[in-house]
Amino acid sequence: MSSVRRLSLVTDEVHPPMPERRAGALRVAIATQDLKGLNAHFGSAKRFAVYDVTPDEWNFVEVVAFDDVSDESGKQRTEGYDRITPKVEALKGCHLLFCLAIGGPSAAKVVSAKIHPIKVPQPQSIEEVLSRTQTMLRTAPPPWLRKVLAEAGVAEKKPSFEDED
Repeated sequence: MSSVRRLSLVTDEVHPPMPERRAGALRVAIATQDLKGLNAHFGSAKRFAVYDVTPDEWNFVEVVAFDDVSDESGKQRTEGYDRITPKVEALKGCHLLFCLAIGGPSAAKVVSAKIHPIKVPQPQSIEEVLSRTQTMLRTAPPPWLRKVLAEAGVAEKKPSFEDED
């Protein structure tokens, strides 16, 4: 049995399992071992840093931590043990998942939970990931991101001709 811990900033209010998403924000999960960078494969990530991202700002939501992770050997620890489903369940509500790698069966589970997995070829800081996401939101988002935004109910900022003089 895998244990999941949720670490979030606490206010005077009691938080639901996954805090409410800020209006107009895209919820992003980043696979991390150290809470400093995108530096983990989906199956072996000890933690996922979750942020709400808009074109103008990002806000920390929570960290989802897992005790039982893969050793990246490609072998199951015990027959029939599923360490992927608890991760997917814990990340429901996120729109994008950034990781160094994700296997086909895991990616299928993530996609069926309406989370778009994004493989990044090299480790990078969490700030770089969030900044790149903001740039994509500010400029012309690629078609896959427009689809995610539509499914998330996040309105795309359309250029206005009235703003021009």
